[in-house]
Amino acid sequence: MLEGAIRRAVVIGNGFAGAESQCIGLVRALGLTNRYSLHRVTRPSGGINKWLHWLPVSLHKRLDSILDRVFGTSQFHKGGSRIMPFSAENSGLSDILEADAQQIAMMARETFNKDGPLLVIASGRDTIDVTSSIKRLAPENVFVVQIQHPRSHLDRFDLIIAPCHDYYPLTPEGQKEIPWFLRKWITPSQPPGRNVILTVGALHLADSNAIVAATSGWHNEFGTLPKPFLVVNIGGPTRNCRYAEDLAEELVEKLQNVLWSCGSIRISFSRRTPEKVHFENSFLGMFDDVIHALCSINRSPES
Repeated sequence: MLEGAIRRAVVIGNGFAGAESQCIGLVRALGLTNRYSLHRVTRPSGGINKWLHWLPVSLHKRLDSILDRVFGTSQFHKGGSRIMPFSAENSGLSDILEADAQQIAMMARETFNKDGPLLVIASGRDTIDVTSSIKRLAPENVFVVQIQHPRSHLDRFDLIIAPCHDYYPLTPEGQKEIPWFLRKWITPSQPPGRNVILTVGALHLADSNAIVAATSGWHNEFGTLPKPFLVVNIGGPTRNCRYAEDLAEELVEKLQNVLWSCGSIRISFSRRTPEKVHFENSFLGMFDDVIHALCSINRSPES
């Protein structure tokens, strides 16, 4: 049992905005906006390494080191940098550090009497080894929160925050969809325990301060447009939704059915939206003969 109030935090990121924003959103909600540091788990990249991301990070780095010594760097890293580039522009931090479990645990122990317990928040598969090691090395000095379900050995963490759909395989509906011989391999295999908190969706950065700032920042652009607004946010393809040009045609058809009820339409593209998907031409063409609707297309750098 930890003693003392938590006044500081360490975020362990994996370089992906979707995962790191959940951690930072939780930090802000806890009132620790100016009291956290961001550390990042990195993998070797470029060349053959793009095929090795299924390996645990520690094993991937060890294999990369061996390949370097035996064959030389140029044989396996051509075409990319070896370390994922650090970027602090979205976090508001000037420095992003390499995630080192031993160093973070040592810092937590050495500063415990002065600064109290250290809150460690992480998200993503690549961060699991680091956060579990920190908890093992400094169990009395840290409180570890793992966002996204780690799939196994949940007792390694003080708290796990996972979306409800992670437990869908345990529902009667989910059981019907999974062949009986595969059920024992599907995780999680047990209902959520006392250290698991379920959320309807993902954690995010859209708190009240962010909404007020966005309202002020976009007022001049949106304030004079006809209402009501229809906002369409289009992200990138995922493992479960590998879309192509056909999605543009499907969306155009659906938007035409509701166009009569809209004062203005805004379509926002993610930076992960494939360039080959020509949404711009499809959507702009749809509105050629529509006088009372505005289609404003923006490729958002934050998505």
